[in-house]
Amino acid sequence: MTDTIQTAGSVSGHIVDVVNRRIGPGTVHFSSGRIERIEPANDVPTQYVIPGFVDAHIHVESTMLPPAEFARWAAARGTVATVSDPHEIANVLGVSGVEYMLSEARRRPEFTILFGAPPCVPATVFETAGAELDAEAVRRLLARDDIGYLSEVMNVPGVLQGDPDLIAKLTAAREAGKPIDGHAPGLRGEGVRTYAAAGVSTDHECTTIEEARERIDAGMWVVIREGSAARDFEALAPLLFEAPDRLMFCSDDKHPNDLIRGHIDRLAARAVSHGLDPIEALRIACYNPLEHYGIKTGLLRPGDPANFVVVNDLYEFEPVTTWLNGQCVARDGVPLLPYLTPDKLNRFRTTIPDISSLRLPLPPDKTIRAIAVRSGSLITGEHRVASRHCTRDGEFRTNLERDLLKIVMVNRYSDEPPAVAVVHGFGLKRGAIASSVAHDSHNVVALGVDDGSLLAAVAHVITAGGGVAVARSPSEVDVLALPIAGLMAVESGDSVAEQYEAIENTARDLGCTLGSPMMTLSFTALLVIPELKLSDRGLFDGRSFGFTPIVVD
Repeated sequence: MTDTIQTAGSVSGHIVDVVNRRIGPGTVHFSSGRIERIEPANDVPTQYVIPGFVDAHIHVESTMLPPAEFARWAAARGTVATVSDPHEIANVLGVSGVEYMLSEARRRPEFTILFGAPPCVPATVFETAGAELDAEAVRRLLARDDIGYLSEVMNVPGVLQGDPDLIAKLTAAREAGKPIDGHAPGLRGEGVRTYAAAGVSTDHECTTIEEARERIDAGMWVVIREGSAARDFEALAPLLFEAPDRLMFCSDDKHPNDLIRGHIDRLAARAVSHGLDPIEALRIACYNPLEHYGIKTGLLRPGDPANFVVVNDLYEFEPVTTWLNGQCVARDGVPLLPYLTPDKLNRFRTTIPDISSLRLPLPPDKTIRAIAVRSGSLITGEHRVASRHCTRDGEFRTNLERDLLKIVMVNRYSDEPPAVAVVHGFGLKRGAIASSVAHDSHNVVALGVDDGSLLAAVAHVITAGGGVAVARSPSEVDVLALPIAGLMAVESGDSVAEQYEAIENTARDLGCTLGSPMMTLSFTALLVIPELKLSDRGLFDGRSFGFTPIVVD
């Protein structure tokens, strides 16, 4: 934060002091971007002044907005700071991608984005990424004042087995005195204790209350995630009462249309709806992340930056106004900050594949594995089916009754044959969808009912230099271009949200039954989350952490 905005003024209401856990009528006086004093007052409006919300773990790239535009819309939802892992763009562009995010964020100095140094680029050795960050590159990033922590450590086996390169990254973070974020889905027992002993202090991947309790017992923070695809709030809600001082809220991945509707404010409201005291909800949503990460956005105290939110009540937490450095930057969910045209950089080095490369030969009398997806989860399963149900003339054929579709992954960094597999659970009845947002290496992932539509969707994504696309037929394709690293758009947030929502609605019109079709598609490529996934090199089993054949026997 900088004090470049020379403003003076005051805001009155019921002041919520989350540090001392009290509420009282008063007036916040500020000038030159900082709070001068808070005076008690009797005659105040029936509104509440609260510290701003903090997202404790989000990939800004997932919103499809570059940092300056993301900040503009996040502030409209009462968010004043985020802990943001630039892992996605780093997998595409390496250190230059991280530097791009830092540069774009500096264009909104009033909004705090605490970026981390990504330790897992590439995320695994089983996929093709655009860059690699070795221990020395991570050490140099951690030495920077504008890098606040070591991002999520997804290579859990590397921690448990003492991988030298990864241990060097953990050591660099500890020596720099910076927190280490975790990512350990399904890890239990002694593994949790070993992981925490290595210095990992958080985990946002808990999907069961048992996992979460083990992490808290090991001294870690649990970051309750509610994003566009992964939704863990309800499963972890008992922790709101068991261990509120060890919790934070996060989005992880949040698409633009969802961001405009609500951010961390919605999680605070849900916590109160479960019976949690509003001040305790605000401590989780505002106070805990600042304490853990050392973020200096302030907590409504004299001398703090004049960052706060005005809400009508402490139940819905609907933002009326958001103030950053003493400037009103949003009113009634609408940004008041101007749109800033972002710079662009990208890495796309592939050409449109031939339709023949999408063929999937299969024997007619075997059992095959299909990736099984479910709405609201990053975790996929393994669906087994007799190949006779989806084979004709020696190759895969769509079976709509059994919801068996073809899924492909196209290497975006060089011309290589696509990986082809089978997916179950999307419900698509015609057409195809495709995306260059394919965690974590961000190759082009697509699935469809027919090869013509499948190829058309892929071709439009490649031609746009990245994007999300839906093909109603081979000749009817809509695409939202993402020319910034194949991950982010250049238009204003409301325009991007409208285009993205239209694409998701078209996917639903084509039969998709998932709550977030494009986000779920992107996570079929996320190898570090079990079970079956698709790499550009083939079908991958997250349980054995290796490739597996489509044919079972």
